[in-house]
Amino acid sequence: MPKRVLTGTVVSDKGDKTVVVRVERRVKHPLYGKIIKLSKKYHAHDEGNAYKSGEQVRIQECAPVSKLKSWTVLDRIGAAPAEVADIVETDVSKPVAVAKPATPAKAEKGKAKKAEPEATEA
Repeated sequence: MPKRVLTGTVVSDKGDKTVVVRVERRVKHPLYGKIIKLSKKYHAHDEGNAYKSGEQVRIQECAPVSKLKSWTVLDRIGAAPAEVADIVETDVSKPVAVAKPATPAKAEKGKAKKAEPEATEA
């Protein structure tokens, strides 16, 4: 019997010689007929710790390596998307002011109503 081969995305590479791969499949809902995505995570053996999060890989079932691992990584299909790093140069001698994030308009309106007491005319 041939071994199953699945394609998925590496979700985690934290474990030593282990990667967690999420495999998505598309199925038709039995009642409504809409196409939905179902996913399942597989722990796969990665001997050289060569695969990183975000990469597209192919995994193949094998004899159990440990309690959770019964898959091994065959090869890389797609590389992980490049991360954008913001590099900010600052002068150490000058103090840097940090701006507070803007709050939503609804929250500001609510605060303004509570802060201003209503004046009553006699």
